Amino acid sequence: MTCYFRHIQHIFKKAGIEVTKENRREIDSGIHDLVGVEYKNCPATWKEVKKRIAEDEESFVSELKETLTKHM
Repeated sequence: MTCYFRHIQHIFKKAGIEVTKENRREIDSGIHDLVGVEYKNCPATWKEVKKRIAEDEESFVSELKETLTKHM
């Protein structure tokens, strides 16, 4: 779980998301939902997250904020 979190700290910061021990699982689940990958499949999720960020980082940040608002 959350194997890619250390790589996207700047995305969390842009989205105004504070990652804590208590909310990591919810955030991880939300990201999996956002990119359409089965929960706990970290490599596939990270691959899709990287792709989405490369294509349009600002859009990804907005979608992440919206998704996590529903999850948390």
